[in-house]
Amino acid sequence: MTTTFVERVPAPAPRMRRRGRSRSWWLPAIGWVAQVALRLWLFRQHAGPVANPDETGYLIAARWLAGGPGADLTGFTFYQGGYALLLAPVFWFTSDPAVAYRLVVAVGSMVAAGAFPLAYLLLRRLGTGPRAAMAAAFAGGLSPSLLLFSGLALADAVLPTLILAWLVALHDLVARGSVRAGALAGGLAGYAMAVHLRGTVVLAVTLLAMAGMLIARRRGAAGTFFACRRGAAAGLVAALAAAGAATVLNRALSAALYPGGARDLSGLLAERVSGLDGQAWALAGAAGQLWYLIAATWGLAGVGLAGAVALVTRRSTPGPRRVLAAVLLATTLGIAYASSAALPDEHRIGNYAYGRYLACVALAWTLAGLLVLARAGRGTVVRHALAAAGLLAATGGVVVWYAGDRLQRYAFIAFDFPEVIFLSRVRDSFDLVAASLAALALLAGLAGAALLTARGGWPGVLAVLAAVNLVFAADLAPKSAPAAPAAGSDWLPVLTGPGRVGVDRRVPWNVRAVLAYRVSWTEAELYDGTPPAGVCTAVVPPGSGPAPAGWAATGAGGARQGWTTWVSDRCPGGSARGR
Repeated sequence: MTTTFVERVPAPAPRMRRRGRSRSWWLPAIGWVAQVALRLWLFRQHAGPVANPDETGYLIAARWLAGGPGADLTGFTFYQGGYALLLAPVFWFTSDPAVAYRLVVAVGSMVAAGAFPLAYLLLRRLGTGPRAAMAAAFAGGLSPSLLLFSGLALADAVLPTLILAWLVALHDLVARGSVRAGALAGGLAGYAMAVHLRGTVVLAVTLLAMAGMLIARRRGAAGTFFACRRGAAAGLVAALAAAGAATVLNRALSAALYPGGARDLSGLLAERVSGLDGQAWALAGAAGQLWYLIAATWGLAGVGLAGAVALVTRRSTPGPRRVLAAVLLATTLGIAYASSAALPDEHRIGNYAYGRYLACVALAWTLAGLLVLARAGRGTVVRHALAAAGLLAATGGVVVWYAGDRLQRYAFIAFDFPEVIFLSRVRDSFDLVAASLAALALLAGLAGAALLTARGGWPGVLAVLAAVNLVFAADLAPKSAPAAPAAGSDWLPVLTGPGRVGVDRRVPWNVRAVLAYRVSWTEAELYDGTPPAGVCTAVVPPGSGPAPAGWAATGAGGARQGWTTWVSDRCPGGSARGR
C-alpha cells in the first residue's frame, strides 16, 4: 500500500514587530544559560569519573583523538568515537585529568541544555504558541533524563539533544520539502551511529523513512512533492556518508585502544534473537525499559506513546505529525529491544528494568505527553491517561513475572535507579510497586490539571511538571560541601610522571580502568608476569610475592584496595607514593 501525505500550507504569518523579533532570540538564549547554570551547580562537586569503565572509556578515546596517550582497553565494551570527538578539544588545553573532567562536565551541560531551544522549535513546528512552547520547553529541559547525565562523561549527555535536532529536521523535510533539512536529518542520524550503538537504530529508522518518502505519493503545494523527494535523496546520501565516516573513526579507535578486541555485544545480540530463551530475555527487558521510561517521566511518556499510536493509525493525521510519531515509536521500540538483547546477564536488577538506554527519547515523549494533555479535550485526556496507566501496569507486570525473586536477590545499584529511588523513597532496594504508584499519582495530578482547563491547560500542566522536576533536582543536588580530602585518602595509587607505568593484568578491572585515565603523561602498559624493561612503576596484585631484583615494594595499597606498587631502582625518585 502506498502512503499518502496530505499537506496543509499555512498562510504567511504577519511581519513581527522589531521588538517581538528581538525577544524571540534573547528569551531562548537566557533560558539556555539558566539551564547550563543549573547543571553546573548540581554537579559542582564532580571531580572525576564515577561511572566506570564507561566514563573512562570515552575520556581516554577523547584524549587519544586529541593526540594524547591512549590505553589498552582490551576486553571492555567498545566506546564509540562520536561523543569522544566532541570532547577532544578539551585535551588540547589541558592534560590534567581533574581539570579535563571538569571541562567535560561543562561541555556536557552546555550540549544537554541545548535541548531546551530545540524543544521550543519542535513545539512551535507542531503548532504550539510561542509562550506555551517556551514554558513547556523549559519545564521539559528540567526532566531527570536531561539532568542526570549532564554531569557525567557519557554519551547520554548529548543523545537527547541529538534526537530532538533530528526530529526537527525530519519535520522540516516532510512539511516543507527542505533539501537542507533532509541532509541535516541524514547527517545527524549518521553521527548518532558514531556516538553509540543506539544510534544504529536511529540510522536504520532514518534510512527506512527516507526511502519511504522517495516512493510515496504526495499531495500539496505545487513542487512540494519533488522537493521532498530531493530532500529525502539528500538525506540518504548524507546519512550514508556520515555512517561511512563513523565506521572509519570507530575502526581507528578500535585498532588503537582495543588491540586484543572489545567485548562482543553484537555476538550476544545475534545469539539472543535466534533462540526462544533469548527472545524472552529481550522482550521482557524491553518491557522493563518501557516501564522505566513511563515511570521516570511521571507518566507523560505513556500518554505520549498512546497519542503517537493514535496519530499513526489515524489516516487524517497530517503527514509531518504522522511521520514524527512513526519514527519516534520505531526508534523507541527498536532501542528497547536491541539494547536488551545485547545486554549481558550481570546479575543486577538493572538487567530487568533499566532507564538509561531510553533516556535519549524521554524528553521527546515528555513533550508528546504534554501536547496531548494541554491541547486535547477532556475525554481524550482521560482516555490517554488511562492508557498510560495501563501500559505502566502491563510493562511492570512483565518485569515482575519474568524476573521473579531476582528483583530481590540480584545486585541493586543505586546509579541505575535515580528516578525510581525518588519515586519510591527507598534507597537500598528496588520497589517497583511503590515507584509505580507514585508515578500514577503524579500522572493523575498532571491529568487533573489538564482537565481543569481542557484545550488550554498549559499553565496548570506545566506548573505541576515544573514543580515535580524542581523537587527532583533538589533531591539530586549535593546536600553539603565535600570535606577537603586528606593526603593519601584515595583508594587508588598516586602516580606521578614522567616515568613509564606498568599495570599487571591481574589487577582488578576497576583499578585498571581508572588508572588508564589518571596516568595522563604516558600510556599505562598492561603486562603479564615481570614488569617490562624501562617501566618505573608497576601496579601489581597484593599477593604477587616479593618484588623481583631491581624493584622495591612501596607497601602502598593492600588486599582491600586490590593493588600494591613496586618502583624500579633505575628511575631515581620513582613515580609512585603510598596512600
